[in-house]
Amino acid sequence: MDVLAGLLDGPRARGAFLLRSILNPPWSLRIQDRAPLTLVAMMRGQAWVIPDHGDAVRLHPGDVAIMRGPDPYTVADDPATPPQVVIQPGQHCTTPEGEPLAQEMALGVRTWGNSPDGSTMMITGTYQMHGEISRRLLAALPALLVLPEDAWDCPLIPLLGDEIVKDEPGQEAVLDRLLDLLLIAVLRAWFSRPEAEAPAWYRAHSDPVVGRALRMLHNNPAHPWTVAALAAGTGVSRASLARRFTDLVGESPMAFLTGWRLAMAADLLRETDATIGAVARQVGYGSSFALSTAFKRVLGVSPQEHRAM
Repeated sequence: MDVLAGLLDGPRARGAFLLRSILNPPWSLRIQDRAPLTLVAMMRGQAWVIPDHGDAVRLHPGDVAIMRGPDPYTVADDPATPPQVVIQPGQHCTTPEGEPLAQEMALGVRTWGNSPDGSTMMITGTYQMHGEISRRLLAALPALLVLPEDAWDCPLIPLLGDEIVKDEPGQEAVLDRLLDLLLIAVLRAWFSRPEAEAPAWYRAHSDPVVGRALRMLHNNPAHPWTVAALAAGTGVSRASLARRFTDLVGESPMAFLTGWRLAMAADLLRETDATIGAVARQVGYGSSFALSTAFKRVLGVSPQEHRAM
């Protein structure tokens, strides 16, 4: 497992909100659902993404935008068009005055808008990621990123466009996986661009020594790792690995491992009914007491308190 795949493994889509929107100008959607991450893929026509803080960005066919929440923003045919629709938490759709709109604008299976033949079509996928693993990924992203159509070659957008309107057994799982694949493909393409300023942990993945050490930690976090064991696995001395790892990643191997283990534990505590002892063993702590001590020291709350939240 590589670093990016590892970060996405915990908060992968599970019944993510997916919608195809078909619209004729003038239109303007005020998004204040507080979702941690939203992806918009333009199928046809154009749109503007207008953050509350920052410059508006124009989207063209084939472009993909990722918005990192929870701050609100607006998507519209033109920055001057006033909002006509407000998307509230839970994807509750209303007028600016609070009147419900979901039924009035329904156009079919996972399709919504003001005209079935509208000049603009876009697909929106919204993640509800609240796990600790996703926080490391989200922290690496700008509030708004746009990957232009000519920056990559990916067949996933047309495929998602075909699948989103199907109403067949297991379709939700199919759409979740397609959304995951699209998100990973977009992030991989984005991080390879100079303007992305990819985070240290991502850049370090390409280093022959530190990248191997990172994969070892991600593949088997429960192993009783030491710097010496990592050094032996990468073919360098302990001092050389520790220095190189810290220089490239920004923290020591053991500090990174602690953060990764606790991030996994945080997700498992929220997403499963496993006991704290079982979670502890799964992420490399010998007992629930050891996990609780580390959890409280680093995250400021106990595992029980984290699960209750």
